Amino acid sequence: MAANTRTLAAAALIAGTAALPAHAERVACHVTYGGETRIIGAAASTQALTVAPVSIGSYFMFRIVFRKEPADLATIKLYTYADRDDGPTIIHQATYAYPPAPGPVHGFTGLNFIYEPVRDGELQYWCELKGQP
Repeated sequence: MAANTRTLAAAALIAGTAALPAHAERVACHVTYGGETRIIGAAASTQALTVAPVSIGSYFMFRIVFRKEPADLATIKLYTYADRDDGPTIIHQATYAYPPAPGPVHGFTGLNFIYEPVRDGELQYWCELKGQP
């Protein structure tokens, strides 16, 4: 994915999340890479294929697909990609039922570790559900 496309996709995702009312339900993932932690958020969407990944460092991409409707497809899916020269390659995927059961520590996902297959880096993440339905 070209750098400009990634930048635009990330800006759209951040703008969309920032425009949500404070009480709107959303998934918030705490992503740590290279000693820096940031929160990536996503509101529920009925258009899963339009949800763009967010670049993390120069190699990882992280995508949150949060569906509440229709009920038979209600899930939270998390994807991590390696951003390779020939295009993004999925290296991790996790699916959680909606609504997720919160854990005692590190939200509904627990703490996850993902390793770069080429550069020996590590990405950590955990996610929580915020706001009211």
